[in-house]
Amino acid sequence: MRTSLDHLPPAKQRELERVVQILFEEFGDAIAIATSDWKKQARILKVILYGSYARGGWVDEPHTAKGYQSDFDLLVIVNHDKLTDRVECWATAEDRLNRELAITKTLRTPVNFIVHTLREVNDGLAHGRYFFMDVARDGIALYQSNDTELHQPKPKTPKQALAMAQEYYSEWYPSAMRAHINFEDDLKRGWLKESAFMLHQATERLYHCVLLVCTFYTPHVHNLGFLRTQAERIDPRLVDAWPRDQRTDRARFEKLKEAYVKARYSKHYRISEEELAWLGERVEALGQAVQVICEERIAALERSAAA
Repeated sequence: MRTSLDHLPPAKQRELERVVQILFEEFGDAIAIATSDWKKQARILKVILYGSYARGGWVDEPHTAKGYQSDFDLLVIVNHDKLTDRVECWATAEDRLNRELAITKTLRTPVNFIVHTLREVNDGLAHGRYFFMDVARDGIALYQSNDTELHQPKPKTPKQALAMAQEYYSEWYPSAMRAHINFEDDLKRGWLKESAFMLHQATERLYHCVLLVCTFYTPHVHNLGFLRTQAERIDPRLVDAWPRDQRTDRARFEKLKEAYVKARYSKHYRISEEELAWLGERVEALGQAVQVICEERIAALERSAAA
């Protein structure tokens, strides 16, 4: 795996050094009071940069009308499956990265990271999951505790890939549509919090759908911002579902993102019918884009399998 960041500007290289430092500091604090053996032996084995900053196709235009900016995408590999628990082991790291981006401004680039064990990554490679294959091919190791290489990928046969993509699409796309129907029913009844939660579920399932169909992988998270970033790496047509040039539009998306927890549990969560109607239209646009992208992908796999 490559280790050089020479293709990145010096400022981006320094940012990545800072990001890795934060991950290690917060991970160290999270496991500092360790009583169990697995926690005492907790280790980060690798930190791998993947995505646009690894490949060299990033966009950094936060001040333009579109306001689009690529994120740093990182895969953190740990030595025990319990260390992948995002709440217990990584919540403070995520909070700190967001704080240093939005408040202290010590970071300029948003950061998304996922956490897996080495076994999970190698299993993904053994089962031909495109996401892990892309990481193994394009990734850049920012940290390695040793030089152990990831396993060689074993791509699926065209027929296996087609069957898996069809299975994911037939499960996740109808599920997203059912959640959107429930959103509309709740909105008609004036149940605004319930409506917001169901719209969140429709959005989340659409992103899981396109990620699974196109990469055979999706992160086990409910954060729509994170899922949106991962999905938009696959196909730029997904970007157009969410206008970002107006602060009002960005704030509405944030309300939808918060709905997973706050719409169910917070008495202070507020969202209007107007906001929900606008969000519903954007999720419909997202659903149309996901349908086109997934059906194109399945059609390509069908041609490959037939050949």
